[in-house]
Amino acid sequence: MYLQPKMSRMLIKPAAATMSVALQQQQRQQQQHVIRRWKSFLSSSSNNNGNRRAAKTTLAAATTTTTTTASRSSGGQSSNATIQPLDVHRSFSTSNRMPSSEKSLSLDNINPNFIAMEYAVRGPLVIRAGEIEKELEKGVKKPFDQVIRANIGDCHAMGQEPVTFLRQLMALTFEKRLLDSPEYPDDVKQRAIAILDGCQGQSVGSYTDSAGLEVVRRQVTKYIEKRDGGIPSDWQNIYLTAGASPGIKTILAMINSEVCGKPPGVMVPIPQYPLYSATISEYGMTKVDYYLEEETGWSLSKAELQRSFDEAKKTCNPRALVVINPGNPTGQVLTRENIEEIIKFAHENQVLILADEVYQDNVYDKNSKFWSFKKVAYEMGEPYRSQELVSFLSTSKGYLGECGIRGGYMEVLNLDPKVKAMLTKSITAALCSTTAGQVAVSALVNPPTPGEPSYDLYKKERDGILAALKERAELVHKALNSFEGYTVNPVQGAMYVFPQVEIPPKAIEAAKAKGMAPDVFYAFELLETSGICIVPGSGFGQKPGTYHFRSTILPQTDKLKLMMEKFRVFHTEFMKKYK
Repeated sequence: MYLQPKMSRMLIKPAAATMSVALQQQQRQQQQHVIRRWKSFLSSSSNNNGNRRAAKTTLAAATTTTTTTASRSSGGQSSNATIQPLDVHRSFSTSNRMPSSEKSLSLDNINPNFIAMEYAVRGPLVIRAGEIEKELEKGVKKPFDQVIRANIGDCHAMGQEPVTFLRQLMALTFEKRLLDSPEYPDDVKQRAIAILDGCQGQSVGSYTDSAGLEVVRRQVTKYIEKRDGGIPSDWQNIYLTAGASPGIKTILAMINSEVCGKPPGVMVPIPQYPLYSATISEYGMTKVDYYLEEETGWSLSKAELQRSFDEAKKTCNPRALVVINPGNPTGQVLTRENIEEIIKFAHENQVLILADEVYQDNVYDKNSKFWSFKKVAYEMGEPYRSQELVSFLSTSKGYLGECGIRGGYMEVLNLDPKVKAMLTKSITAALCSTTAGQVAVSALVNPPTPGEPSYDLYKKERDGILAALKERAELVHKALNSFEGYTVNPVQGAMYVFPQVEIPPKAIEAAKAKGMAPDVFYAFELLETSGICIVPGSGFGQKPGTYHFRSTILPQTDKLKLMMEKFRVFHTEFMKKYK
């Protein structure tokens, strides 16, 4: 009874409010017109980056124009827009026979950033690979009998066996009755009990603190301190995440704010991991490219960072600098000197460093070493020790390779306490990351130590996985480097190779005739001919006029040798056909 008058007042709008609604409808109509033009750009040349950029610029300009128009019209001027009354008899059926025009959602009225974003690692080639697998199952004849998915860093999908210690820890925390079983080592049981004691109701089925279980966060700090030679770490700076990706997206969302009328920009390496470009597009931010130097092993120069930053300042405010070390897709490991240059640049230009360090255990080159950004900044002393920095680690990579369990963490350093409080507040809205992922993080950062029952098997499995990856990194580099027209940098770390391929002009013309970028054309030909699924370099970004692709080194050694031979045969025939 007492709510009715309030509801009535809410429903009866004054004239000014009604006019505002009409203006908003007019804006939407204008924006939808521009979106339709934009989509025609995408459909007519889905791989033409220039068209996409032009279309997005047009959309942004139209949005600004309509906003300005609304602002001017709000000063008492009338609008020609008409308001269509709500049809209360309209059907809300979800029948498949319902015409598309009757759906409440369409490409014309959803967030255009969803249309703009792309994630090449799971793009059209991967979709086609799935179709081919189904065709093979139905007995369709192909020049191959299996699809080799070298497109994504999914270790277990490529045959890697799980580490026993991690799986035992998960089994004991998810089924407490197994704690009485003599089949599980005592050191694993002790770790499981510590985790369960940190859970509400001693159950991993309960919510944890939004930042994660305190017991695991404290284990993370000890791991970081050991890794960095005793540099202190505060457990309250640790946030457990469902893999590294949610942490990265949370930080990007936090800095997504205009400053002095300019949109936020995020500096990303080219080539880059598509998570960044996809998220930046999804959030409507500006991607600021800086180029790695392929000629010097994908190194990074401070001069290139400054060039990129200065150029971007004309149209946006670069807020953050993404550095992926070891590199994805490039496989390089940054030197300490290089990291020092990057930290100096970030300090001088007041940008937040996002250190993507998920491959820190994957270093294969005997002359390379992983240096954490935190350690280097700390040892540089002030003012660099106070540099704003967020670093990320995941259980999906390294030697665990537990992609599906979704465990990870981020360490947040030197943020303004008020900003950090807002970050924590935003994380609470998601309740908490999965407890399975948190247990996996515990296994990563608190492994068996010498003298404990589980240590020998753990060490054997860990060292075996890393040794096999090193062997495959060398195998892939040697094989691809022997191909005509290939330039391949050594795989110093991570899980990928990113070779440059000279594609003949005739093949470039054939690609153009099919409306494809040349590297996409090459990748599709490879898939249809040999069953090997890779990711074109254009999905990661590359210098104009160059063509690359990314392949994982994850298939087990026997399958990887088979894959390289199939690759060799394909490339030889491709060059004969198009040279």
